[in-house]
Amino acid sequence: MPPKLKKLTIQLSNDLLTRVTQATGEGITPTIRRGLELVAASGAYRSLRAFKGKVKLQLDLESLRQNG
Repeated sequence: MPPKLKKLTIQLSNDLLTRVTQATGEGITPTIRRGLELVAASGAYRSLRAFKGKVKLQLDLESLRQNG
């Protein structure tokens, strides 16, 4: 089942809109979608950073190299 879409009305300065669409090389909708995805990803990265130094991994690098 495809995700539900929500139509939004946003107000942006022409300058900002021009800069971001030029930066992505895409249209307005894909550019806004990409920006929102990056914001969501940064939240996930922040959550993962909370585990820094708290998770002990037992890896056998030599075994991984032979089997990889």
